[in-house]
Amino acid sequence: MNHDTIIGVDLAKSVFQLHGASKTGQLLFRVKLSRQAFPKFWAKQAPALVVMEACGSAHYWAREIAGFGHEVKLIAPHYVKPFVKRQKNDAADAEAIVIAAQRPEMRFVAPKSAEQQAQAILFRARSRLVRQRTELVNALRASLYEYGHVVPKGIHQIAKIEEILDAPHCDLPDLVREECRDLMAQIAEQTARIDARTGKIKMLAAQTDTARRLQTMPGIGSMTALAVEAFAPPMDAFRCGRDFAAWLGLVPRQFSSGGKDRLGRISKAGQADIRRLLIIGAMSRLNWLGRQAIREGSWLARLAMRKPRMLVAVALANKMARAIWAMLTKSEDFRDPMLTAMA
Repeated sequence: MNHDTIIGVDLAKSVFQLHGASKTGQLLFRVKLSRQAFPKFWAKQAPALVVMEACGSAHYWAREIAGFGHEVKLIAPHYVKPFVKRQKNDAADAEAIVIAAQRPEMRFVAPKSAEQQAQAILFRARSRLVRQRTELVNALRASLYEYGHVVPKGIHQIAKIEEILDAPHCDLPDLVREECRDLMAQIAEQTARIDARTGKIKMLAAQTDTARRLQTMPGIGSMTALAVEAFAPPMDAFRCGRDFAAWLGLVPRQFSSGGKDRLGRISKAGQADIRRLLIIGAMSRLNWLGRQAIREGSWLARLAMRKPRMLVAVALANKMARAIWAMLTKSEDFRDPMLTAMA
């Protein structure tokens, strides 16, 4: 879609700053709108290319503005910052968004649907509850450590803590035991909430064909499948699987200069939730139980014999990301490369 007008929008809660320009960059208008006047402006405005930063409420407004017949694109904020002139204010930000959008090599963020945002909120809610439960468990362990009881890390150590509190000759003061039991009750409540959201995630992952297809790959469960569906853009936005792996931050950072290639650790520059889950899934295939499914002489078996386990897990996660791109672009289930080669 080719538009003669580009409108940069600096989003806010109450006051929105707009910068309109032609395709050549000539200023057409600058306007500041209230939240009530913002939707009315788009209803009267001729179809244009609207560009916003991918920040809070951006995906909501992208859907609303697109409903009035405009084309909407989102830009990552760190791509806009180099184009801000001198002082930092709303008008300068809106102008910088337009300038950034005019760059032919600019990368844009795909707007999310309402369903994707709902899935992302559910996923993040579970992650938040897990962090809060971990904080409670650590507080409980720290309280016991003050009285000489050393409890290893992990939620599965709760049973050991119960034994300490219920011991007939427990040396803990009554006040400490009371506080510890209160922490135990909070941990149990958080666990129930986590289990409820885990059940919702499994149910959602079983309802969509995309999530079902992703779970045919070893190392990918309902959690990872829903994360890909909620956080990843359409796979046709990437030229190849390597681009998707780079978007996830599963490629080495480059420190190359003068024709010499210097590669460091993974960049971690992309979507953290999917990257973390893919690495966890890869680690599950490298533990003592998962190794039984690794065929002798395969790429993974050879790499595991000569490299540290975490490095092998990251390399396998990179391979899994590229397989995800291939599965979703071709609408195919996972096919084991070793079985395919032997067929």
